[in-house]
Amino acid sequence: MFPVELRGTKAQTLMWAHEHEVEQAALQQLRNIAALKWVHGVRVMPDVHLGKGATVGSVIAMKDAVAPAAVGVDIGCGMESVRTDLTAADLPDNLRSLRSRIEAAVPVGFQAHHDAVDVTRLGGQVAGLGASTPTLRAGWDRFWGSFGALDSRVQARESKAHKQMGTLGGGNHFIEVCLDQDDRVWILLHSGSRNIGKELAERHIAIARTLPHNVDLPDRDLAVFVSGTPEMQAYRRDLTWAQEYAARNRAVMLALVCRAVAAEFAERGVRFEQPISCHHNYVAEEVIDGVPMLVTRKGAVRAGEGDLALIPGSMGTRSYVVRGKGNPASFQSASHGAGRRMSRNAAKKQFTVADLIAQTEGVESRKDAGVVDEIPAAYKDIDEVIEAQRDLVDVVATLRQVLCVKG
Repeated sequence: MFPVELRGTKAQTLMWAHEHEVEQAALQQLRNIAALKWVHGVRVMPDVHLGKGATVGSVIAMKDAVAPAAVGVDIGCGMESVRTDLTAADLPDNLRSLRSRIEAAVPVGFQAHHDAVDVTRLGGQVAGLGASTPTLRAGWDRFWGSFGALDSRVQARESKAHKQMGTLGGGNHFIEVCLDQDDRVWILLHSGSRNIGKELAERHIAIARTLPHNVDLPDRDLAVFVSGTPEMQAYRRDLTWAQEYAARNRAVMLALVCRAVAAEFAERGVRFEQPISCHHNYVAEEVIDGVPMLVTRKGAVRAGEGDLALIPGSMGTRSYVVRGKGNPASFQSASHGAGRRMSRNAAKKQFTVADLIAQTEGVESRKDAGVVDEIPAAYKDIDEVIEAQRDLVDVVATLRQVLCVKG
């Protein structure tokens, strides 16, 4: 059944969704992207929806060029998870205490840690996690030492970036405790490069808009950098740093959550397995159709053969651990989640707190007006999204949320 080819595009655009299922504005956005002279091809995931400049759920292969909007402003946003040796039988009937402990450990929304997290000790404090989390142990001085090479306009943000390391953010970012099909307990979280990644992205997008080769674009937000220019070099430098910041942020956060879980079940003792981590807003150098390309995934994960990835649903449904099949037709990619089916404003207008309470029944979570825009009905059906990409991934585990923390 899939993929299907999007009509009226200059570069080949293959979709793991039907045209009639995708909003017209998103389809036009895809056609705009495919019309760029640097684009080799576009692949569209089943969670596709309208984004700023470039469509969420798109994979774009470009020759010697990158559009910052095709990465997104939350550079390096992605997922992290770990399976524990806890089972459903170990969990109390009421998870409020555990949620409070996690919320005390990890700042959410616009909040930050009062002091930067001491990562030199953090991994070793969590049984089984420290040895399998190299980002907590290696390269820390090298990483922060390179901050001074970033865009001069973010240099005043270094202290804030330190304190936001290991924090959640808001919107669709979350920390969850889940049960798999065997009633094993998992920790799952979703976050990105926080404010520093956003500031870097916005500064480079603004620069790209001023470049002469971007004058006649169908959408100013699709401005690109081209290889061999100082602007591209500066963007790639800052992008790479922000992608690493996002990965380290998730690793620190996961360790903080694991420490909170271990403290909650101190009498039993908890062990943690090897974490799974994946970006879904990033750039990679890959060979596509035999040619070296710069591949952007915005709301998409790499699904190379054997790659483990995480595809979340919404705060009241299910999430999936998957293994990639390496399908070259999709540029070895898969969806990053369920994908929104309505905007945040539309969700706030259509649904009430009572609707949210009903749709998140059985999940220990916030149930107030501040998160109504994250109501499950605002998202596509995650099971249908997974079914549409059976040629891209195999399901390893199905996770159902029992606790969800949001900013």
